[in-house]
Parts: sequence; structure tokens; C-alpha cells
Amino acid sequence: MEFTLSDKEKKILLTTARESIGEHLFNQPGNYPEPTRHIMTKCGAFVTLHIGSALRGCIGYVIPVKPLYETVKDVAVSSAFQDPRFPPLRRDEFDRIEIEISALSPLSKITDISEIKVGLHGIMIKRGFSSGLLLPQVATEQNWDLETFLTNTCYKAGLNGNCWKQSDTEIEIFSAIVFSEKELQEAK
Repeated sequence: MEFTLSDKEKKILLTTARESIGEHLFNQPGNYPEPTRHIMTKCGAFVTLHIGSALRGCIGYVIPVKPLYETVKDVAVSSAFQDPRFPPLRRDEFDRIEIEISALSPLSKITDISEIKVGLHGIMIKRGFSSGLLLPQVATEQNWDLETFLTNTCYKAGLNGNCWKQSDTEIEIFSAIVFSEKELQEAK
């Protein structure tokens, strides 16, 4: 069964992410929308924050450990305040952040890179104790071909760019439902 989300569920999740960040930032209870039963299904997800075109934070759970609704609450706060690449989000940035959510399908191990469809699949590369993940939209946004996507996923894992060619490297793929506040506003 293919995992889908209605526009109503996307709006609930985006509102939940923003309320969760606001609750933490302003130290007051969020006004959370009621989740549908469907988004209470366990699902991995990432929340990505941008200010303008600049990345401002991105953290997620690859493995479906919590219901999607709860995952979004957790990773929205982590993206805003715990991404080690950025200082914690400031109050004056709150109204300027653009929230994007990627709800992930389960990971699927592959043995042939021809199974990877750039733009459709994200990649997780594991070798030894190192691992790195890039979401499907990264390759499209950067206009990467398959080899460039694989190379950059190796770099994300802290490995050399050709690690994907080595037999002891595991490659897993996944797809994602990606949606943002901007996308839903434009759809109106």
C-alpha cells in the first residue's frame, strides 16, 4: 500500500511543526491541530527549515519510531535548536522560517545502483560505523546525476566520495512525500 497524505493532513503537520517550534522558542503552550488517525501511523520524517533560500536547519528520524504527528513535533524542535551546523533559532527569525516536511517510506537495501531513481529516491549509505543520508529532493535541487548524488551521500557520511563503489558499503533507498508551507499556500 502506497503512503499518501491529503492536503488537510499536510496542513496539520506543517501547523504542528510551527507550533512545536513556537512553543519551545516563546515558552508557551502551542495551539496544536487535532491529528487524523492516518498521521498517527509510525513513519520516519525530516523537518527542513529555510530562511529565504538558505538552509537554517534539518533533522529527522530515518526509522519510524513514533507516529508521524509526534515525529514532526520532535524533529521540528531539533531542526530549529539542535542542528549542530547552525546556532539555535532566534525569536526574530521565527516569522521568516519556511518549513518543509519529508515523510519517509521504509528503507530498502539495494545491490545495484541502477535501482536508484534520481529525484524519486533518497539514499542512505553505511560503511562501518559511518552513515550518511540525503533526501530525494537534494539531488533535484542541486541538479546532480546519480554518481554525484552517491558521492555526496558518501561525503555526508564522512567517507571518501567513492565509498559507494566498495563491496562493504551498504546502500539503502527510500522515497518521501515532500511538502512545504509555501507549496500549500501557492496551491490555494
